[in-house]
Amino acid sequence: MTFTFEELKVKTVQQLREIAQQTHHEAVQGASQMNKEHLLPALCLALGIDAHEHHAVTGIDKGSLKAEIRKLKQRRDEAMNAHDAGTLSAIRRQLHHLNHRIRAHMH
Repeated sequence: MTFTFEELKVKTVQQLREIAQQTHHEAVQGASQMNKEHLLPALCLALGIDAHEHHAVTGIDKGSLKAEIRKLKQRRDEAMNAHDAGTLSAIRRQLHHLNHRIRAHMH
């Protein structure tokens, strides 16, 4: 009986409670009183499942964008220390654009 987070997420509260009954773990004690919001993380803990969703990013190289963001953040800090408002504004705009590109490709 192995489940993924996505499989558990689409199940009803009653189905989750039945799974919790079969699982003898202290994290799911009192499962009959739990709502889905509390029962799902408890079941994930009991079953050893990663309890958060991973967003798939397609169409871009997220790693290289993140590396570029790190470099821009260093340049932003340097511009802040130098009190260079023009450069700071341009760097912030670039950071915003890169973050927007990453978010736009998340599913």
